Amino acid sequence: MTSAEDRSSCAGAEPYALALRGGHEPVYLCLGDGRRIRMPVHRWYAQPNLADESVLNRCVGPVLDVGCGPGRLCRALLSRGVFALGVDVTPGAVAHTVALGGIALCRTVFDRLPAEGSWQTVLLIDGNIGIGGDPHALLRRCIQLTAPAGVLLVEAGLHGDEELCTARFEDAHGHRGPPFPWARLGAPALHRIAEDLTLSVTDQWRYGHRYFLALGRQDSSPGRPR
Repeated sequence: MTSAEDRSSCAGAEPYALALRGGHEPVYLCLGDGRRIRMPVHRWYAQPNLADESVLNRCVGPVLDVGCGPGRLCRALLSRGVFALGVDVTPGAVAHTVALGGIALCRTVFDRLPAEGSWQTVLLIDGNIGIGGDPHALLRRCIQLTAPAGVLLVEAGLHGDEELCTARFEDAHGHRGPPFPWARLGAPALHRIAEDLTLSVTDQWRYGHRYFLALGRQDSSPGRPR
């Protein structure tokens, strides 16, 4: 369960609630230039697929799942005996995670979090590199959360470069959530930002239409399981 302090940190949850309500109808990410991108909501509520497993197999505990949504990844890690904590700003998603046996807090990644500087793996999967609309700030914050030899596992887009935008979610009936800052990052942009932040790419792989990178401090050992 979440405490009153945790719930107070969820005041900004409404922009994402439409995308995480767990229905079977399509939900779209609407960008300022008129583009509508269908979101894979069904995947977020399903069991981890093979692409997800390629991420889970690289996780060393303890693991922090940033923007955990309904918690499929952190719950799967717990079932493997790997401690994992999910963090999300949407109360319904956190409640779903906890109801199915996961552990999650209703906070933003920029709030104070447990065990800062001690997480061996921090996840930014399912486009969560876009959180806050500032990938530099997000990656700086996530590297603060990791242990000295910890790693960030980040999913990049297969589209172009870096795109900073204002977005909102819309359902099939035209209902729209409020706007929020967002970012979309292709792999070249993620490589460049990692270099700006003196992070090393210790692993990278593609599974189907999804692309992932492992980032660590440049002075840390890349000896991670593959």
